[in-house]
Amino acid sequence: MAESALPARSWVIPANEYRRERWRNQMGWTREIYKSPDEGDWDWRLSIAEIERDSVFSSFPGIDRELVLLAGNGMRLRFDDGEVHELHPPHGKLRFAGERGVTGELVDGPTHDFNLMWRRDRVQAELFHRPLVGPMVIFAEAGATWAVHLLAGRARFADDSGLPALERGDTAILQAGAERLRHVIEGGGELLLVRVNPLEPQA
Repeated sequence: MAESALPARSWVIPANEYRRERWRNQMGWTREIYKSPDEGDWDWRLSIAEIERDSVFSSFPGIDRELVLLAGNGMRLRFDDGEVHELHPPHGKLRFAGERGVTGELVDGPTHDFNLMWRRDRVQAELFHRPLVGPMVIFAEAGATWAVHLLAGRARFADDSGLPALERGDTAILQAGAERLRHVIEGGGELLLVRVNPLEPQA
């Protein structure tokens, strides 16, 4: 199902419901938060990587990705073309093409890393790291989807949303459907906000 055809819907995914799977190379774990669509090839995906040792990243042709350090003392990304970038605590991040060959080198012990991936020919995705101090209004344009991941603290949506409160590590999916969607979230802490918009079909 195309993103633009999805109905308006908002829900919270508790952290203890993320699907956890061992990597095939046995060097870490992935906790899948959400993917759209859920069946078949996804257009975009959210997950948390638990990296236990230095490891070559899998190649994802046609996909862009952004990593955010969630926990640990940092990770060095060493690309095959010679570029080196370090993700420093508390929440260093990097956006790069999934085709690029890269090895993740742990600076000092295991890390947990938030992983946003999207097919660049189907959707446009942006990731923001924001403090939450009091109320915040999120507007989702028609066809857009927002994900709200609570890094720290506590947060709750306005009473008329029908959504439960967010605890640390939980994620809310706010799906606009055919009309603009508005949500108010308030509390104290830090958020990762992801905005995904479908690309217009090529003529």
